[in-house]
Amino acid sequence: MPYLFTSESVSEGHPDKVADQISDALIDNFLAFDPNSKVACETLVTTGQVVLAGEVKSEIYLDVQKIARDVINRIGYTKGEYMFDGNSCGVLSAIHEQSPDINQGVERANPEEQGAGDQGMMFGYATKETDNFMPLALDLSHRILKELAALRRENKEIAYLRPDAKSQVTIEYGDDNQPLRIDAIVVSTQHDDFDEEPAMLAKIKEDMIKILIPRVKSQLKPEIQALFTDQIIYHINPTGKFVIGGPHGDTGLTGRKIIVDTYGGKGAHGGGAFSGKDPSKVDRSAAYATRHIAKNMVAAGVAEEVLVQVSYAIGVAKPMGIYVNTYGTSKVGMSDGEIAKKIEGIFDMRPYAIEQRLKLRNPIYEETAAYGHMGREYEKVFKTFKNPYGEAKTLEVELFTWEKLDFVDKIKKEFGI
Repeated sequence: MPYLFTSESVSEGHPDKVADQISDALIDNFLAFDPNSKVACETLVTTGQVVLAGEVKSEIYLDVQKIARDVINRIGYTKGEYMFDGNSCGVLSAIHEQSPDINQGVERANPEEQGAGDQGMMFGYATKETDNFMPLALDLSHRILKELAALRRENKEIAYLRPDAKSQVTIEYGDDNQPLRIDAIVVSTQHDDFDEEPAMLAKIKEDMIKILIPRVKSQLKPEIQALFTDQIIYHINPTGKFVIGGPHGDTGLTGRKIIVDTYGGKGAHGGGAFSGKDPSKVDRSAAYATRHIAKNMVAAGVAEEVLVQVSYAIGVAKPMGIYVNTYGTSKVGMSDGEIAKKIEGIFDMRPYAIEQRLKLRNPIYEETAAYGHMGREYEKVFKTFKNPYGEAKTLEVELFTWEKLDFVDKIKKEFGI
């Protein structure tokens, strides 16, 4: 029997994402000047105020206020009428030194024996549903908001947009778990104030359906475009006007959008957030590593859908175990347990090995903090950082290394594909 599945996304101007981006900008700046930095940084944003808190062990001193303001301005909170803007908001820092009790469990004389920064379980997921091996509902939700942000910055076709926004896509699937059509699309976008509410709300709805959605649709391959039918139910700003938004409308905190950050409710989640954590925290690094495994396994043809779990004890390098679920889509004539055993032999999942394999001790994290950490495009870029002493560093870094399909041939060889 057909069924519906829904995923949501939030824009870079959503208050929780503002907090995530500030936290990850701090991570990047610490790693740029001291790659061995240990950082766990949380951010709170509210009306006219940013609060930074957390623990740091680093050789570098940073102007955290300037870093936070630069992020806020880049996102687009630059006007006093937003009641939160990068030039005038207060920034309070309560960051202090990392506990030596935690640090002793992570650092080792032999770097390869580096212990996990915490206990817990992490999940990676991949599916053949899309070209980037992500669930379709989440992929479309992200695309809608990325295109909405592009329209806002162009300020041509739509001139009233403000930074805060949310999207949601519901897809109908058939008995074979293949998408049949898009059932509903929700877009809630912050906008400038206006005098005539009914007329403006009608214009916003028309612009979203006739300008935004066609731009998103044009980026997709024909078989996905075919899912956009005249029967789609649209809910555009369903509560009415949305002028008060961002941190003024809703307090934002680091780590509150973990499902948006991962797989939109598909697969599973261990509960740990990513942003604000250096790669010694396996909440982040092992989640990237399991995504890397799952994506390469699906691309290699081991299965059409794969979930990978890994678990750790704090201070212990070797994982407690690796679990694999192929949802009955395995193509290799092995049980999921046998597949997991083979994967354990292909991928070294000790924290130090993950850091080295995925090049995680580089300033690559601010880019992850909006529109999902998974399903993004691997690329090399140059990034420049400045410290309070006037020193500037320009580094070439690799973004989204966990999205590389660099283990496909090895997996095929091991599985005899």
